[in-house]
Amino acid sequence: MKIIYKILIVIIFFLGYSCTNSTSQNKEESKIEIPVSKFYPASDLENKEGWVLNEEVSDEFEGTEIDKEKWFVEGQDGDYYIWKGRAPSQYAPHNVVVKDGKLILKTQWEPDFAFAKEAYADGANKDTYGVHEGKPLPVTTAAIVSKKRFLNGYMEIKSKSPHAAMTAAFWAIGFEQELDMYEQMGVPKIAKEGSIDKYTNRTAVHDWSPPSTRPTKAFGYDEILPYVTSEEFHVYGVEWGEDYLKIFRDGKFVHGFTQDELGIDWVLNNPMEIWVDSEIFKWIGVPHKEELPATFEAEYVRVWQKPSDNLLVKDRAFYGFEGPILFEENPRPLKMVPEDAVANDYQKFWLFSEGSEKYLKITEGHYNSGVEALQFFGYGKNEHLEVDKVQAKTPEGSLNLPAGEYNLSMKLWLDQGRTTDSIHVTLMNPKTELVLSGLKKLPRKEWVTIKTKVSRKEASAVNDGMIIEIRKEDLPETKAVKLFIDDIVIKKN
Repeated sequence: MKIIYKILIVIIFFLGYSCTNSTSQNKEESKIEIPVSKFYPASDLENKEGWVLNEEVSDEFEGTEIDKEKWFVEGQDGDYYIWKGRAPSQYAPHNVVVKDGKLILKTQWEPDFAFAKEAYADGANKDTYGVHEGKPLPVTTAAIVSKKRFLNGYMEIKSKSPHAAMTAAFWAIGFEQELDMYEQMGVPKIAKEGSIDKYTNRTAVHDWSPPSTRPTKAFGYDEILPYVTSEEFHVYGVEWGEDYLKIFRDGKFVHGFTQDELGIDWVLNNPMEIWVDSEIFKWIGVPHKEELPATFEAEYVRVWQKPSDNLLVKDRAFYGFEGPILFEENPRPLKMVPEDAVANDYQKFWLFSEGSEKYLKITEGHYNSGVEALQFFGYGKNEHLEVDKVQAKTPEGSLNLPAGEYNLSMKLWLDQGRTTDSIHVTLMNPKTELVLSGLKKLPRKEWVTIKTKVSRKEASAVNDGMIIEIRKEDLPETKAVKLFIDDIVIKKN
């Protein structure tokens, strides 16, 4: 009995110690700060880079159906955005399935599907939906597109391609640009040099600036994998920076590009939307009936971005003269393609006052960042400014600033010679007039930062915007040199 008693005492002691230790641990755990997102890129699991998850274009695919607040489903309610798919296959909304925590994009053999009675021009070839080389090929597939766009970030997917002669594609498009984070094919039928085989993970960047004729590829990289893409789930990531691109697989760096290497082939300068889809690449072979149905599966799509103190960061591309400003509260036109430079309610561009077109233009090839800047062309001997002022103006509603104290800055390049001493900036509503002066004393033929303070007692009205102005009164009578403006930034003072 004494022995049993001693054993009981020891057990009670250890139980008490265990409970005390557990309570102590729980108290310590309660002090740990839970991050905004529990998910970080596979290449940065400790989040040393300070990534923040963009919830608008990220999805864990929980629940029983696709989140239509985040995603446009191709073919839903009869609506198609840009195209109906790569013929002979056609996107069908019933092929988009969310089940068991996965996005499932089906490819099916569907003879009874009502294929569109039209052709799709794929380069020089025009193919009819549901028909291949004059014979029926009733293949339906699927696509989803994010409803929001974003500028720069880390894009990641955990996925497995379909086990058929169908692609899996995780890609993005924006104004005049396309980034294929990957294109894969599980069962190609035709072995062709330079094509995608079952071990290929292809990353490619396409330039859709006019003239947008094929080939549009600007640069890219093919990784040969140690596995078949349709047999295993793996994590694929691409980090898109302001002037670089990095490719990752399962958290490991694979390959990178920089703008310094590429020059104006660096086309990734505007916000993009995410696409996840499956297509037929008929030059690699078409799927057989016996292969189908097949599924392209993804466990998640995640996009992270880095925080910025620039209040114009979301529209940084526009204020860097790279492309349009987006009004995403308005519907995206269904027929708007990447090379579309027509203003509409969704995308708008810088406006130039009457008479300014001779002196002001957004030009490519001379820039502080991106590939474009606003150029003032100047004028030569026996010439003068033929208008009182030249203006570049944003569309109304382009600014949304709270009341407060700010610094407005821009990058400036001045050629050698006589120039204006001032650039005038007006914030439209409430009207705030600013002058960036002392330009004549600045270094020449290099990018310099000029700035001024902004004080606003009221927040932006709905029609707020910005006007950049060069005035005749500030210019020499003849021989005014050219200058360039780039990268307008507003930060809290």
